[in-house]
Amino acid sequence: MSPDVLTAPQTQAAPDVFRDEALPRLDLAAKHSRAKAETVERLKHAERFTEGGIPVQMDDGSTKMFTGFRCRYNTVRGPAKGGIRFHPDVSSAEVRALAFWMTFKCATVGIPLGGGKGGVIVDPRGLSERELERLSRGYMRGMADVLGPDIDVPAPDVYTNATIMGWMSDEFDTIKRGRYPGVITGKPVSRGGSLGRDDATARGGFVCLQEIEAKRGWNPKEITVAIQGFGNAGQHFARLADSVGYKVVAVSDSRGGIYDENGLDVKATIDTKNSTRRLPEVGRSVTNEELLELGVDVLVPAALENAITRDNAHDVKAKVLIELANGPLTKEADEILAQTDALVVPDILANAGGVTVSYFEWCQNISGYYWNLETVHERLGDIMSSAFNSVYDLMESEGVPMRTACYAHALNRLAEAME
Repeated sequence: MSPDVLTAPQTQAAPDVFRDEALPRLDLAAKHSRAKAETVERLKHAERFTEGGIPVQMDDGSTKMFTGFRCRYNTVRGPAKGGIRFHPDVSSAEVRALAFWMTFKCATVGIPLGGGKGGVIVDPRGLSERELERLSRGYMRGMADVLGPDIDVPAPDVYTNATIMGWMSDEFDTIKRGRYPGVITGKPVSRGGSLGRDDATARGGFVCLQEIEAKRGWNPKEITVAIQGFGNAGQHFARLADSVGYKVVAVSDSRGGIYDENGLDVKATIDTKNSTRRLPEVGRSVTNEELLELGVDVLVPAALENAITRDNAHDVKAKVLIELANGPLTKEADEILAQTDALVVPDILANAGGVTVSYFEWCQNISGYYWNLETVHERLGDIMSSAFNSVYDLMESEGVPMRTACYAHALNRLAEAME
């Protein structure tokens, strides 16, 4: 990925999610933290941003160029950590914002890692398996000098998976002429991946749900749940919630959703979705937009960013929202919901189970000692429970929304390390 071979710069008209969504939340959190002004200013800038072109030989013999990014945002608390996404809408601003959020996510749950993120502008669904492998290895060849177990440790993200991480890990080993399992996480278990990674994101959000249950004295059988996004995280959250009695009444995927006020058969719904790639035809059909406005107790946005905006936030009736997706609420939606009595568990806490188990994988790779599934679940539960309660206490003492408390809590930890 030579800096001499770059694709055309992206249009200046593209929205800047880093400037418009990430930085305002830092400024708001600073008012409720112990961080010095110079620390806040430093955190408005990434340590390093790498961009370049990736040449890939296609199956027809032609060569196509793809643009790849990697942002190492902050490493004051440890090596950068963050996924690599393959998506046609990837942009430099998005990658920078996601790396910023990863910095705060790791600090929120107290794991000794910083924030990073990567991406390639591509629709991987249009590539053959061989083309996808060449792209993955090409990305690693271009980024090998800025990655490493003690520098910056990637992981899977949107449209990337364990196989792609395995290709990248193998390519790094080839380049460096050694064995470096800690260079990347989310790998297949046979190549040093951790047990418990498959449901880690959902399990972390589920721990948050159980903490709310304890604080509010809920009987799970009386609590209704709707989940927008029925991929890996959404399915596992539905399974975990259903296993302790919560009534999952609605789920949706990119095509739309289903709703049954008496509760869905979660196992059958998951089985049908995974075998047919479609939701079963049960209950009544709802759109993704209608699902967000259902009169349920708990709403779980588990799809992509900006699902709830100023245009529909007034119509959200759920009193608890658990953000399994990254950035499902815009800043304007946040402000609207803050005026109600809804509790929004923010993404940098709610979905931090994924990066926490990635941290566990990195620890196991570095030590060469691997844990059983029970140990992974127990340690994940301890970390998520502690983080939730620390943020919740700060929220109550400061009288601020949970998101602001989350950022302030993370900022205090970052400031302690930086100052």
